[in-house]
Order: sequence, then C-alpha cells, then structure tokens
Amino acid sequence: QIFPQISIKDFGDKKIVVIHVQEYPLKPVAYKGRYLKRVGASNHLLSVEEIVELQIQSINSSFDAVHVKTEINDLNQELIQSFFEEVKNTGRLELTDNHLVNLEKLGLISKQKVTLAANLLFGQHNTAIHIGRFKGRDHIIDDMLIKAPLYVAVDETMTFIKKSLRLEYTFTGELKRKEIWQFPLSALREILLNSIIHKDYRNPTDVIIKIFDDRIEFTNPGSFMGNLKPEDLYKDDYKAFHRNKLLAEAFYLTGDVEKYGTGFIRIRKYLEEYPDVSYSVSSDGYFVQVIVNERKVTQDTPQDTPQDTPQDTPQVESLLKVFLGEMTREKLQEVLNLSDREYFRKEYLKPALDSRLIEMTIPRKPTSRNQKYRLTTKGKERQRKLNE
Repeated sequence: QIFPQISIKDFGDKKIVVIHVQEYPLKPVAYKGRYLKRVGASNHLLSVEEIVELQIQSINSSFDAVHVKTEINDLNQELIQSFFEEVKNTGRLELTDNHLVNLEKLGLISKQKVTLAANLLFGQHNTAIHIGRFKGRDHIIDDMLIKAPLYVAVDETMTFIKKSLRLEYTFTGELKRKEIWQFPLSALREILLNSIIHKDYRNPTDVIIKIFDDRIEFTNPGSFMGNLKPEDLYKDDYKAFHRNKLLAEAFYLTGDVEKYGTGFIRIRKYLEEYPDVSYSVSSDGYFVQVIVNERKVTQDTPQDTPQDTPQDTPQVESLLKVFLGEMTREKLQEVLNLSDREYFRKEYLKPALDSRLIEMTIPRKPTSRNQKYRLTTKGKERQRKLNE
C-alpha cells in the first residue's frame, strides 16, 4: 500500500498540490503483479535476472556471495597464504593468524560454505579470460585461454599483454634506460580488473581481450548497475555500483583497486602521459566494452589494412549493428540504452552521418519531428561485415 504525503504550496498567485511518495527500501516494487522499468519514452518489463539483481542490491548483498559446491579444502591454500601476505603488506585490514577466520571475516566463506567469490579467487572454476593477438579483424597470430584462479589470472593476462605490445626505450642521461610501452600498463591493468570485478558471472561467456596493432578491446558480459551509463565514465563525479562486492573488496585489500568507484578517473590520469592514446566505453545492455586505441599511428607501425577513410569508432559500430530499416533517434537511443541525447548525437549519430554510413529520410528538414535514419549502401556493407 502507498501512503502519500499531501501538502498545498503557494506558487506565485496560485496554489499547487504537492504529493510526496516515500521511496520503498526494498526493490523492485511491483505494480499489478508486474515489475517495470522506464527505457526512453516507454515502459519495459524487467527480466528475471534484473529482478534478482535489484533484490540483491536492496539487501546490501551481491551475486558473488552465493554459496557454491566447492569445499573449503579444495581451495588453493598456497594462493590464500600469498593473498593474506599481500593484504598484510597493504595494511588495509587487521588480520588474525587463522586464514579460515580471515576468510569468514571478509565474507569469502560464510556458514562454513565457500562463496562464488572465494572459488573464483582461489579455486577451480569454469570462467576464463580469452586473450588473443590479431592482425586484422579475423587473423589470429597468438591466443591463450586463461582459466587460473583470478588472484593469479590477472598477472598471467598482463604477461600476455606485455609481450604483445610495442616497447621503446629512451635515455635521459642517467645510467638506467626508461621503458615506454605502447599503452600505459597501469591503465590496462585497471581496465582488466574492472572487467573481472564487474563481469556478470551468470553468463558463461569469457572475458574477451583482443590486441590489434593500434588498439586493445576488453569485452565482458554484463550491463551497468544502477543508473550508470557509458557517458558517465568520462566524468569525475560518476557513482559506481559493484555487482560483485566481495571480489571488489578482495582486490581493494591487495591494493589493486579502490572501492570508491574511481577506476576510470585513474585511467584518465594514467593516459595524461600518453597524449596520442584515448579510450572509449560502450554497452549494448548485455556486454560492456572498453577500447584503448592510438589516435594516430606512427610511421614505422604497419597497418592491418590500407585505409582511405577514418576507422569507425566503437560507438558508430554499435549504432550500425542495431539498425533495422528506418529508425527514429528516440528508438535508436532506446535500443542502445542511452538516455543522454547530446552524447548520442555527438558520439553516435553525427560521426555515422559524416562518414555517410547512415542518412536522413528527410534531409531537407534535419530537425523535422518525423525525421528518421536509415543505412546507406556503404552502411549496409559495413553492417554486414560487423555481423559476420
């Protein structure tokens, strides 16, 4: 039942009725037996997964706190020992000499049962990080499937990344030379940790990392939590939500990440020393992708393929993938789960129009309320290649 608070306020020479309904603490709230969410200008039913996720958030829990069938003795004790030694060195948690007590203190073990987070960190599991080195979109020259416990999988992944990047050296007059990696390793590690911590582990798809000559693509299953949108991650005041709070806390205690949702702020900080490197974030509601790329390619770097036009951005590629016949701006934003109209216009619509991948149905009246967009012949060909 709803018990609204009703009051009358003066507004100029008029009186208005103000109706205030207090927010219900447990989410989601059903209306006539249905759970709905607002997307663009229409209402959509919540999926079962979304309902469960909201319920978990409302009781201040997380998905990685669920129990799994793994026994405590099946966890890698050497990794647990190493983990707590690292935590001790950071000084971020007061520990006992009993690792089992420490695991219970962190919530990694509860009621004498192993949680999903503990199994992911120290046990054998079915999730993986699939990483590959590419020449062109579909020519793989090296790849690896990493199925190690996440506590060590991060370092194994970074080792593969480092061997796939360009490395230069400079001498500044000192005896020791300075290494300059193609991309800042600290930023790449931060993005990798974000992919692992925010992955939706209900989805069996691996975290996918593709390394090209001029960019790296990180893709993980999952969507943004709460009201977070891709464009928010370009600002310093975004509010992050953790799908897997126990994983986030574990990597916080080792000093790998901060719990305060500052990952992309640090990424931008790391990129300040790399003016020719940028990043982009996109999501289709099922996967989140972060791409780190060079704004320009140096003369001694071979190209994947000769290009006579600028390379499509990840945002433009996402736009092309969802096109079906003639579509309005509102419908495109709804399908892409984007609420910021200006961001959509600047990062998606305008670049696609400028590249002549899409066109207006009423070009003589760009601002017409009946305006729609459709793929050009060039756009249809690009869409076909993206969907292959």
